[in-house]
Amino acid sequence: MTRKGLSPDAPTCRRGPDGVSEPWGKIDTVSPEPASPPAQRVEPETAIPSESLRDEYEALADEVRRHRTLYYNQDAPEISDAEYDVLFRQLEEFEALHPEMIANDSPTQEVGGEATAAFAPVEHLARMYSLEDVFSVSELEAWIRRAEANVAALGLVPAKWLTELKIDGLAVNLLYRNGELVRAATRGDGRTGEDVTHNVLTIKDVPQRLSGEGHPEEVEIRGEVYIPTKAFIEYNEALIERGKAPLANPRNAAAGSLRQKDPGETAKRPLKMFVHGIGAREGLTATSQAETYDLLKAWGLPTSPYYEVLETYEEVLAFIERYGQKRHSLIHEIDGIVVKADDFATQRALGHTSRVPRWAVAFKYPPEEVHTKLLDILVNVGRTGRVTPFGVMEPVKVAGSTVSMATLHNQDVVKAKGVMIGDIVVLRKAGDVIPEIVGPVLALRDQQDPPVRDFVMPTVCPSCGTQLAPSKEGEVDIRCPNARSCPSQLRERVFHLAGRGAFDIEALGWEAAIALTSGPGPDPATIGGYPRPEGPGVLDGEAQIFELAADWPDSNLRDRLADVAVWREKRVKGVGTGQWDLVPYFWTKPTARKPSVPTASTEKLFAEVQKAKTQPLWRVLVALSIRHVGPTASRALATRYGSMTALREVLATENAREQLADVDGVGPIIADALIEWFAEDWHREIVARWASAGVKMEDEQDASVGRSLEGLTVVVTGSLERFSRDEAKEAIIIRGGKASGSVSKKTDYVVAGENAGSKLDKAEQYGVPILDEDAFRRLLENGPGEWRPAAGEQPESGPEDDGGAAPPEQLAAEIGEAESDGDER
Repeated sequence: MTRKGLSPDAPTCRRGPDGVSEPWGKIDTVSPEPASPPAQRVEPETAIPSESLRDEYEALADEVRRHRTLYYNQDAPEISDAEYDVLFRQLEEFEALHPEMIANDSPTQEVGGEATAAFAPVEHLARMYSLEDVFSVSELEAWIRRAEANVAALGLVPAKWLTELKIDGLAVNLLYRNGELVRAATRGDGRTGEDVTHNVLTIKDVPQRLSGEGHPEEVEIRGEVYIPTKAFIEYNEALIERGKAPLANPRNAAAGSLRQKDPGETAKRPLKMFVHGIGAREGLTATSQAETYDLLKAWGLPTSPYYEVLETYEEVLAFIERYGQKRHSLIHEIDGIVVKADDFATQRALGHTSRVPRWAVAFKYPPEEVHTKLLDILVNVGRTGRVTPFGVMEPVKVAGSTVSMATLHNQDVVKAKGVMIGDIVVLRKAGDVIPEIVGPVLALRDQQDPPVRDFVMPTVCPSCGTQLAPSKEGEVDIRCPNARSCPSQLRERVFHLAGRGAFDIEALGWEAAIALTSGPGPDPATIGGYPRPEGPGVLDGEAQIFELAADWPDSNLRDRLADVAVWREKRVKGVGTGQWDLVPYFWTKPTARKPSVPTASTEKLFAEVQKAKTQPLWRVLVALSIRHVGPTASRALATRYGSMTALREVLATENAREQLADVDGVGPIIADALIEWFAEDWHREIVARWASAGVKMEDEQDASVGRSLEGLTVVVTGSLERFSRDEAKEAIIIRGGKASGSVSKKTDYVVAGENAGSKLDKAEQYGVPILDEDAFRRLLENGPGEWRPAAGEQPESGPEDDGGAAPPEQLAAEIGEAESDGDER
């Protein structure tokens, strides 16, 4: 059976006698033709995607976003790393099959994680990217061959591949100025991270002052904080001896350690660090990754001993096989191998997508398998109403993560897998970290007590009791049509609006969202030993959310939280008894001496909701749960229109779809979603009630960056010396222009760098003005009227003569990022 999310030729592990895969063995290098990578875009089909396809895509994207938030921001994943890889892979494959549906805010287009409110947010000087993952030998070969072809087409020397281990830790960005460590931050969303300087200073590997001489004036050094495998085992043994719960796995332990509020607690953890890349820098002379590693090592920074610079794909494959055989004997946990172009000029030429560099890739080792018991199959109702079955299993530890749940997608998948409730099932991990239910162990089926039973898809919504049905005839998925008041759908929307990418309400997490929108449900002791919240909650719609604010004059909703209760299992010495009590969630439990009052977390919730009213317009748009409208599209809309009033005025026009689709970063699919959403009365009521509660619906204009390109369409082609392609696009958009990917008669300017291709030919054909990089900089600074050199002025020839235009460092600062040559994971 081929697992969805891995290529059919994915390398496999040998099975050991206990049913667990043995360590990586010899790679089978015979493979079919390399499949096209998911990131490669193709021309859209002419057919408009069906509503069922759109819903399936949005539901999958939402699921990935939620688990990404739990993993990166809360260090409390509900599923293992491998299961997340499976979900992400399914999303990539969906987008490869339906490229016309790729949303700008898709998790495949963004870097995971965002800064939390627990630590001060800091802006990285250069953006930190994720890496593209591949799971099979054929996919890796396809990636390398494509990169080699691109390098050749650019007229560059053949690439050499710096190949190294991918540490399973937490990405950290160190900022040194004149050799002094001035700041350490987590990756966050790639642009904004958390300031963890005081905690990083407790790591003995990290020097506060660099050794030697010749340090850059300013340099960002990226690396991975981890806990060595041996130290992790010893630390856990010590915790158990003291009667404390052991840490779950090295990666989460490292992340949690860096997020301790008391640096003294962080110092108690056996943290280590390896550096593996650089970001922004001033005065660095190195021209390659390997040369930079030598410099970093000379400066006293910890560099990994596990890397080599290789020339061919075959050598890279041998490296992967060699370390796969000894992956469990290394000093730290790994979740793959990173392959990246060594030369910085090659890295700049290949550039980045919105989420990943085109010059680096992460190969994930093949899955491991274990057996566990499928206790039940339940269903979850998502934000769009789609009903998704998921398996509840006896908790099992796989590669350091304890897993108890796995999605089963829909009733047809359950049937196809042949699983029954009570079966012993095969649980397989993808990419070394996240499981899926592969199928039953049929030889053990008749031995189960009680006997196994079939899963029956419910006919009514388990959350609100509404009759379930497909939205269209012939659709596999069934949905709850009660979008407005279904507690499960409402819970998902409330959790979403409180998220880091929306209102960022710190005290409103997943559990609190459930408590607000659902009743406690039946006693878990009577339904298999796990809570099943059911029935209405105190919140009947997201329009009410700001009635929880501390400054809301009517305290009725806040007072009703006193009656909200949840089930908690009674424990004796930390061990569950199987007996459950209903306890207050938002208020304290009353005693003979003290009445029940709001908990400290609840008081924080009231204050956080009040604070959320001041968030910028793009966050408000994200919080509305408009299908396909995530941070990227919301920022584009907020930049173009500036206020909710202006946006709604456009929505009221006859050509609203054309106007909205013309906004760079929006397009027709998102335009349709906006029009459909605002057509609903109860949706418009949400906006109205939020506005009346004081939510800011208009952004203050930033006067520091002029709208010099307002209404202009600019195409950038070829390689620029002082801008990556992403930086050039950002510089255009932030000044009000549209950064287009194709040349037409409506194009105002084409910026042509080295190795410009067919776009330059089209510009000449259509008579579109063609700018070199110096003219582009003047266009950004002065607008369309003054991009040519003044009479008698010589064109700029290099960084020593900038002709009065803003230096590239200033332009990079304005758009919030600088050139990034380092490897960010």
